Amino acid sequence: MTHEYKKTYQSRIKTVLKQKFNYENDHQIPKLLKIQINRGLGLGAQNKTVLQKTIEEIRVITGQQPIVTKAKKSIAGFKTREGMDLGVTVTLRNEFMYAFLEKLINLVFPRIRDFRGLNPESFDENGNYNLGIKEQLVFPEIDYNMIDQPRGYTISIITTAKTSEEGRVLLQEFGFPFKKPQ
Repeated sequence: MTHEYKKTYQSRIKTVLKQKFNYENDHQIPKLLKIQINRGLGLGAQNKTVLQKTIEEIRVITGQQPIVTKAKKSIAGFKTREGMDLGVTVTLRNEFMYAFLEKLINLVFPRIRDFRGLNPESFDENGNYNLGIKEQLVFPEIDYNMIDQPRGYTISIITTAKTSEEGRVLLQEFGFPFKKPQ
């Protein structure tokens, strides 16, 4: 069963992008590849309860088991040793990606306090978008009594766009609420 957002991309967004950028081939049209959710815990990852709570939160939010990221090398200034747990990450593709995208646009963004739109300048040169969420309570699955301290996430939306303008138009067509230029 295909997700509604994927059907919307196939039927409407592809034609809009093809007309706007005059692509000759359908394979040139930008599409979503994956969504990556990260939380860096730093030395807090050494506390097993904090690490387990973070893993459980991300599992509940995404519906997928996250992996624990480890330090690649020792750095004395940061008090890290090679192989130490530092954070948690999960990569969403296909149906999980579209389901998370729908939840992000329709449920999470409206629940962010003092939300005035996303920064349209947060694209890299390849059309990928990065955003940060300051606290986990904006996700409807997270219970207030379940958390001990507000911790944020970094969400990266990876596309096949070649420029930031192509990526911006792709995400606008999906319904991302970007700030209006002033």
